[in-house]
Parts: sequence; structure tokens; C-alpha cells
Amino acid sequence: MTTGQASRAAGTRSRKGVSDRRYREMMTAGLDLLDQGVTVFDRDLRLIACNKTFLRLLDFPEHLAEPGVPFEAFIRHNADRGEYGPGDPDEQVAERVAAARAFTPHETSRQRPNGTLLSIRGVPLPHDGFIALYSDITEAESQREQIRRHQAELESHIQRRTAELVAANAELTAAIEENRKITAALRFSEARLRQITDTIPAHIAYFDNTWTFRYANRRYAEWFGWSSETMVDRTIREVIGEQVFETVTAAVARALDGEEITYEYSLTDQTGTTRYARSTLVPDIGPDGNVIGGFVHAVDITEQRRTQSALAQAQKMEAIGQLTGGLAHDFNNMLTIVMGNLAALREAVPDNPILAEYVEPALDAAEHSTELIKRLLAFSRQQPIEPRAIEVDELVHGMARLIRRSMPGNISIVTSSKAPDLTVMADPHQLESALLNLALNARDAMPNGGELRIESSLEVLEGGPAADLELQPGPYAQIAVSDNGIGMDGATLARVFEPFFTTKKFGMGSGLGMAMVYGFIKQSGGGVRIRSRQAVGTTVALVLPCAGKMSLHATQPDIATPIDLDLHGRLVLLVDDDAQVRKVVRKQLASLGCTVLEAESGQEGADMVENIPAISLVLSDVVMPGTMDGRALARFARRFRPELPVVLMSGYADGLRTGSADSGTPLLDKPFTQEKLVEALTTLAARGVS
Repeated sequence: MTTGQASRAAGTRSRKGVSDRRYREMMTAGLDLLDQGVTVFDRDLRLIACNKTFLRLLDFPEHLAEPGVPFEAFIRHNADRGEYGPGDPDEQVAERVAAARAFTPHETSRQRPNGTLLSIRGVPLPHDGFIALYSDITEAESQREQIRRHQAELESHIQRRTAELVAANAELTAAIEENRKITAALRFSEARLRQITDTIPAHIAYFDNTWTFRYANRRYAEWFGWSSETMVDRTIREVIGEQVFETVTAAVARALDGEEITYEYSLTDQTGTTRYARSTLVPDIGPDGNVIGGFVHAVDITEQRRTQSALAQAQKMEAIGQLTGGLAHDFNNMLTIVMGNLAALREAVPDNPILAEYVEPALDAAEHSTELIKRLLAFSRQQPIEPRAIEVDELVHGMARLIRRSMPGNISIVTSSKAPDLTVMADPHQLESALLNLALNARDAMPNGGELRIESSLEVLEGGPAADLELQPGPYAQIAVSDNGIGMDGATLARVFEPFFTTKKFGMGSGLGMAMVYGFIKQSGGGVRIRSRQAVGTTVALVLPCAGKMSLHATQPDIATPIDLDLHGRLVLLVDDDAQVRKVVRKQLASLGCTVLEAESGQEGADMVENIPAISLVLSDVVMPGTMDGRALARFARRFRPELPVVLMSGYADGLRTGSADSGTPLLDKPFTQEKLVEALTTLAARGVS
């Protein structure tokens, strides 16, 4: 290996190391936000990642949190400090390491020496290895035990008081006044017991074997919109409503058959919000052994479900975004070949009458296909944008005038501003396109007419709302587009941002509109909130970071003046892993008078740059297999031959226009015409590179 090659290899490893370290730092920071302990081990039982909650729950030192630490080290640490009780530490370690190597799902609980009770759930990963979740259930178990004790105390107290009343009635049949005193004492006792159960942070109720409620604490009653007093002597169906009743019927029946059962259910409250609960039913068995009723213990898990749903949605959208980016890259390569060969055919036979009938329509279709790819790239956040400071009210009022021309007479348009002088940093054309898209969707949702409202406001996001949108807490500008149309059901809402998903009839929409809106807003550093109820309407809110007023007068970048560039006789190095793409671009360069050398990889191109001084221009693809892609080749050429001009071409931007180290390198978006190629090369000359 030459000195230059060794240097390049070391630089590559260094950059990879920095990238890996940043990835680990981001992943660790995200895991540290979880209130559960998390560990991920690879197939060799070496640590990939863990969070601080795991270290705190199991009292591990921080030096064990380094990636690569073997699983055995954690077990050894526990065994040495007696976590597993008496016995040979070596045998304890060997037994647990052998069990881990089986990579089987497991769920268990373990009480630590300090009294903490942990729930541990391990799940194998697709390529071996496993992820384990650690939850502190000490308080939950304590509460459950406390509820059982309270129930036992309640039953014991009632039995004791009943015995006392029977004895008192037998002895004092004629003492009416004394009987009144006993009744008053009993009422006081019952009031005291109700006060205790109303204070417990749980939903508690009791129903008998006729499916009728006989008791409910305050939290349980309010959960279903009742009071404790009005719930008594009402049937389960009447109290919880038909929707929940259909869900829990089987569970209630099993409880009245003598089975303790736990289940989850959801309900929609009066505000339209969906809430979730986890309930446990415990049979009440009488002295004769028959089930006479059941106790209900429930907890609100809405926040837990919200967090899980947000995480799953973020992961799904990220995966779809990566897929669309890859598809766009391959499709643009194919379009480059198609459009290049069609353009060459048009130039080869300019006077042939079949051009207008066959070639021109094919070229038009290919160019329209590039717009489809741009929409895909907008969703995957890889479409270049040109942000600048925008006055929200001015843009909204301008768009309202435009939208009115697209609306039928039975739809009224209302604009409203709750915070004047709002300014955001975004691409104005993309934002206008997003608002127009939302307005047209609203129009289609109101076939019988209605009201379209566009409202701007200043929103301060904190805690859960900020986390839902994956945004930092702080002030944001919100533009909400609302209609009172047909609305969407839950299944449609869950897929509304997916590319090519549409509820419109075939041929009426591509299914890319909402995907484009989502991708553009996320790429602009914001988020999208959507609320919809069937037969009520839909509100889509675009949330964007606020921009300072000084940004309105930011200096616009100078536009280079076109300069004639003589390419005749130049030796150009063309680097692309696709032979057909190289063939098309070589013809375009040859028609400009260039002599072309070809390379099919970044490494081969770097060798040519290093060994052929006559090369005067490099034109390289960005995405190529191997250790050196187009960006790495540009950096190499810049270091080895600073005067050598480089132009990059790519099927998608991949961050190249958003502040990467190669932002000064001209970029040709595939597919491109010969005119676009000349324009890119002219840009080099305008920058003083010749």
C-alpha cells in the first residue's frame, strides 16, 4: 500500500469512527429518555447499547456501559456482589451466560437485595443477539398488595360489623334510640372506608353476579362520566357504554366463572379523545364456594400507549423514507438513460417525422416522471429546498386568494390570525404547495359544501406535545387548515402520510400529496399534527420553527453570471458504477468536444486522478458501491489536486445541499439534459475554476 493509499484508508476509518461515535451518542441520548432500562447485545453477547436507567436500576458502574463489554461481565459483577444469593459464583455465571446464548424470548421478575422488584423481558433480534427491557415494578406491586389488603380489611370489617349488629339487635330489640346510634356509627365507618378507596390512585369497583355495580370509587366512576352514587345499582352495560361493553363482556363472564383475568380496552370520551386502561377482575367467592361478584382494579395507561404509538409511527415513517430515497436513486438512473438516449435520437435524426409521434411524447413522459420522483424525495426529506424568512400572515392571505378560485361556491374560506408578525424559515414555494394541497383535500372532503378555515397562531410546545412531533420544546408557528367535511376513521389516519396511499377513486389522486407535505415540513425542522372525526371534519396543522425578524433582510446569495466555457479537447474523467449511465453521459461530453476517460468506482477514479495529470475535469456519481463514493472522491481530488474541478451527479441530494462538507461542489440532479450539464460546468467557470 502506498503512503497516499494508507493516508486515505486512515482518513476513511477516522471519518467512519466519527460517524459511528455520533450515531452511538444519538442512540444513547434517545435511550436515556426512556423510563425503562434497555440493553442490546449482539450475537457474541457483547454490549451494543444500554441506557442510564438500566445502570441505575441494577446499580452497575458506568465503565460497564462501554460498547463491546461482554454479557458475562455484567453477570460476573452481580454474582460477585451476591445478587443471585448463596452459591458458587462461577456456576451462577456459567448458567446465566448459557441461557442467554439460547436467544429465546423470556419474561421474569427478580427482587434485588435492596428490595427493588424488577420485571425483565428479553426478546431476540433478527440477526441473533437480543434486547432486554428492565422495569421497576416495586411500587406497582406494592399498590396491588395494598389494594388486596384494603379489600381484605373491608371484607373483614363488614363481617365484624355485621356480627356486631346482629348481636346488638338480638340484645336491644326494644332500644330504638340505641339502634339509631349504631346505624350512625355504621354510616360513619362506611364514609371513612369510601374516603380511603377514593384516595387510592386506582380505579376500583365491585359488581355482583347479576352484572350490576354495587360499589365504585370516585376515580372509577369519573372515568365513565358518572359519580359514585349514581353508578350504584346500575348494570355494567349502562355504566360503561356499548362500545366498551362489547370489549369486556368475555372477561366479565370469565371472572364470574371464578377466573382472575387482566385485559386492556379503550374508550372515547366526550371531547373525542381516546383513552386506554388496563383492568384486573378478581372473583368474589362466597362461603359456599360460589362466585357472588367481582372486584375491579384498573389503571389509566393512555400516556404509555401514546408514547408507544409515537415511537412506532416514527420508526415506520423513517423506514418508508429510506425506501423511497433508494427507489428515487435507481429510478433517476434509469430516467437518465432513457432521456439521454431519446435526446440523442432526436439530435441524430432531427428532420424525421416520427420524432413528433414517438420520441417527443416519450421525452415528455420521462420529464413528468421526474416530478413524481421529486415528490418521493420530498417525503423522504432528500429533495433540495431553498428556505428563507416568510411572513406567515402575508403568505396565508395570498394563498387564500388563490385557493378561492379553486373552490366551488358552496364552500366558504375563512382566514384567522391569533399572532400577527409571525415569521418562519422555510421554502416559500414548497409551503404554498403544501397549503394548496391541504386545501384541495379539504375541498374533496366537503362534496356538499362547508367551511374551509386557515388559521395561524403561535404555539409553545412542551413535554408530550413536543415529543410527539420529535421537536425541541419552545415556540413554534402553526398554520392549521380545517374543514367540516366527512372526516377520517382511525385506519385512514394511521396511513395518511404514507406514499401512494389515497382514499380517492382510481385516477383522481397519486397518493403523494400528504406524503410530500409531511416530508417538506419535517425537512424544514417542523412537524405535522392531524385531528379528524368522521362526520365532524379534519384539521391538519403545520408546525414550523419561528424565525427572527432580522432574517427577513438576510442577504440573498449572489447568482453567478453565465460564462462561456470552452471544453474542446479537455480530458474528462467520468465516474459511475452504471455502464449505461456512463454511455449516455459520455456521448453528451463527446458532443461538447471532450475526450472521456471512464471509471466504474470511486477507488478506480481516485487512482486515475493520482496517476493521470492530463485529467482537467471530474464528473462523478454520488452513490456508488465500495468504500469511496462520489463525495469521498471529491474530497480526495480537492486534497490531491486543489485546482481540479469536480462536478457531482446524483439521483437524490442525500444531504449534499444541507451543509455537508461538499456543499461547495456543483451537483447535477439526475436525470439531466446536455443543457443542464453545460450549465453545471459553466457554474465552475463562474466560480473561477477553469
